[in-house]
Amino acid sequence: MSECTLKKKLAWQCRRGMLELDVVLIPFLENHFDELSASQQADFEKLLQQADPDIYSWLMGYVVCTDACLQEIIQIIQQKNVAKPSDL
Repeated sequence: MSECTLKKKLAWQCRRGMLELDVVLIPFLENHFDELSASQQADFEKLLQQADPDIYSWLMGYVVCTDACLQEIIQIIQQKNVAKPSDL
């Protein structure tokens, strides 16, 4: 699958039932996905296959994901999506 096609597929998958997830996942895909290694990109795709409540709990830090690969991409998303004072 071409990179452009993959990103379009993932962009559609980032549109979740929970608006809170859209606000985190879509900007991450647009701004940081290309910086990830191939394995991290695969982990992001795997993350998008999980249930919304689980993804939300992991991203908000309420629960630690037991899958080490998913936990790594969750930590990357959390680090990249930290609001800067100038964004507030």
